[in-house]
Formats: sequence, structure tokens, C-alpha cells
Amino acid sequence: MNNCRLCPRNCGIDRSELIGYCGRTDKLTVARSSLHMWEEPPISGKNGSGTIFFTGCNLRCIFCQNHDISTGDNMGKEVTPEELNEMFFELIEQGAHNINLVTPTHYADKIAEALRIRKLPVPVVYNCGGYESVETLRMFEGLVDIWLPDFKYAEDKLGESLSKVNNYSSVAEAALTEMLRQQPQNVFDENGMMLKGVIVRHLILPLHTKNSIAVLETMAEKFPGVLVSLMAQYTPIKEFEDFPELNRGITKREYDKVLDKMDELGIDGFVQDRTAKGEKFIPDFSMFSKKPD
Repeated sequence: MNNCRLCPRNCGIDRSELIGYCGRTDKLTVARSSLHMWEEPPISGKNGSGTIFFTGCNLRCIFCQNHDISTGDNMGKEVTPEELNEMFFELIEQGAHNINLVTPTHYADKIAEALRIRKLPVPVVYNCGGYESVETLRMFEGLVDIWLPDFKYAEDKLGESLSKVNNYSSVAEAALTEMLRQQPQNVFDENGMMLKGVIVRHLILPLHTKNSIAVLETMAEKFPGVLVSLMAQYTPIKEFEDFPELNRGITKREYDKVLDKMDELGIDGFVQDRTAKGEKFIPDFSMFSKKPD
């Protein structure tokens, strides 16, 4: 890979030899592969979502609960596209309702290659931070059935502070428009499991309900009818000196304020309970961790 342009940062680094902003070379690296029960009900179902977490991330948000893999150098196992395809089918044999690709952006070309090796008999979920290049998303046309992006920030100043991107909202809107072009309708089976469609996630952050409300207003105005998953699971992963508000979870008042706005706007979707937070909800990423020398 020369001059990487897979994500909107366009860092242009030759990741065949160097490390990009995502913290990785172009070596496809998996941090965890397992059935996962903590997704939205039509994604997890009874058996779980066949979730593959990739090491590294193009956003590297300072508050990331998966920071061990988004920023950790010693996490994960390098695999080839052929080996990744085998991992898909191993999860399907375990009963996975779908194959759920978590933070796939910086490996998009190799993941698309893996998906083409053998067609999967279950839906493919693209689970990302929402900061996506339209050109990269088009690599997955006909390969991805369910788009599961975040919409983190309607306030770009907040995105600049917490994720070091100054254009998150416009990029996320363009990406979501492309996802909806590829999958314009939600389709569910007789058991309520999602087969095709789009669900947009938003994580409420403490002291930033204004941003959450702005995200919901954007969804209602520009993407009416799209399902929104409102998440309340924010858990501090370290002590933040520069952002003291991030040293706690959200309050009931903050939660209710955002939920009331979602109801007022008539947005359909999913709402996570405030009890779904804490380290017990953070996956164990040690299965492929490298042992120190």
C-alpha cells in the first residue's frame, strides 16, 4: 500500500513500511474474534453477533473504552485475508447471526478482499466510528449488508478536542448518505433480526448533552426515518486532566434530557439503559495479545 488514503485524514503514509495515524502498518491485525451479546437486539439476537475487533483506529478518541486495541501496540494477531475469511466461517459455525467488523476502516482494502474469497451466508455488519471516506465505503458495495456507524459529533469543536478532527460532522453526513445509498431500506427476518439496513449510534458524553441534542436534530432534519441507537454506556478509562467532565459517567438528568429530545423529534430506534456501563461491559482483548519479551 502506498500513500494511504483509506480514511478522511488522508495521512498519505506508506503503511507498507511506516505506521499511519491509525497506529498501524498495513498488516491486517485482529484483536478479538468472538460471539458478542452487547449489540442492538436485532444484531446480537439469541446467539450473538460474530464480532471481529481490529487493532488500531483512524479516530483514536481520547475517551475510547476500547483503548487497549485502538492505541495498544501489543494487541492482536496478524492475519491474511484468507485467514480472516476462515475466522468468519468459524464464527458462523458457532451460531453467529452475522459477521460484525469493528473499526475496519484502516484495513478496508484487505477486509473487502477477505469478503470476496467466499460469500458469507449471514449478513455483514460494518461497525465504525462514522469518520469514513465515501470512496472507501464504495469498496464494500454488494459486500456489506448492515451499516452501523457512530455519529459522534455535530459540534466540530468537540470533535477537534476529543478526536483531533475538525470536520467530523460534514464527513459523517457524507458517509451516512453513501451508506443509505447502498442500503436504503431496513429489512428484518421473521425473528426480528436485521438482514439489511442502517443503524446510527450516538454515545452521550458527560457535560456534552448540547452536542447529543445537535446530533439528534441533524438526524431528524437530514436523515428522517433512520434508526438511531442512543448509548449511555460511557465509562471513564483513565483520569483526564484536561477534560475533567470525562472523569464520570453521565447523570440521570443528562440521560433524560437527551432521551426527551429523541422522543420530541419522533426518532425511532434503541435506547441503552444507564446501567449498561462499567468495565464488565468492555471486552477482554487479551486473546491475541503479544507476550512481553
